[in-house]
Amino acid sequence: MATVRATYASHIVLPENVTDKPTVCSFLIGHFKQIDATVWQQRIIDGKVHWRDGSLITLDCAFIPRERVYYYREVAVEKKIPFPEKIMYEDDHIIIAYKPHFLAVSPSGQFINECLVNRLRIKTGIDTLVTAHRLDRATAGLMLLSKHPEQRHLYHDLFKYANITKHYQAIARLTPELYQQQQQAELVLPLHWTVKNNIVKGEPSFTMKIADGEANSHSEIELIAAKGEFGLFRLSPITGKTHQLRLHMNSLGMPLVNDRLYPILLDRCDDNFKQPLQLLAQQLEFTDPVTGIEHNIVTKTLDIDTLMDKTIDII
Repeated sequence: MATVRATYASHIVLPENVTDKPTVCSFLIGHFKQIDATVWQQRIIDGKVHWRDGSLITLDCAFIPRERVYYYREVAVEKKIPFPEKIMYEDDHIIIAYKPHFLAVSPSGQFINECLVNRLRIKTGIDTLVTAHRLDRATAGLMLLSKHPEQRHLYHDLFKYANITKHYQAIARLTPELYQQQQQAELVLPLHWTVKNNIVKGEPSFTMKIADGEANSHSEIELIAAKGEFGLFRLSPITGKTHQLRLHMNSLGMPLVNDRLYPILLDRCDDNFKQPLQLLAQQLEFTDPVTGIEHNIVTKTLDIDTLMDKTIDII
């Protein structure tokens, strides 16, 4: 079967606490359980797995704790994402880029070359480019990337310790009460909600849910415009839990347009490029920890009119 190979190698550091895997091959087979053992054996035979210095790893190479093993992800079919990324800002240390809907940030699952990092590495020629944070494949918007891996932690800490201001935009159906106020010209904007609750792993494991317990998530939400049954919202996540904004909007009775996870998990299917999730990471504001430059980067806005005129299909 023909496969697509990643342009850039991935790597894994062999852990110190593994004692039952005498060879690199046996470790890779045990660690990546979703990949058949024969696949790893064939990759090694074909010279697709190597040490940091480029020397090839063979089937009988011994497991060496703390050493890096490099390999190339492969998938049977990789679908092209027909939307462009855009560099919004660049200097000697960082790139801030717009990521379109449906494009993965980094290699994962069935996407290895069709991801933001790979596209930007090819576009800029900077092989060391790494992301400072995450953004769902379904979500569009701004991503901060570091050109130098040794500086990555400085930019990641902006998000970890809430030293960066993030604003999103989203479109959702109004609640029946808000829609009635809209129809009667009684809706006074902006409306504001503070949402705090406890977000935990859901079932299946790639979903999240709100549970009893002390709040570990916090979002500030504003309804800033309305047209027909839809509202345009400004979302400001104070914390950064997975799917936080999607869950918080759903908890208000206004799930995001074209959300395939909340409130109902829809069947897995091929991407429908006419049904993008209406969620956009629109603004990043921070002080660069390396240069001291004050950044306030803003991208385009979401448009309710595209829903009203059926430019975007709605689930």
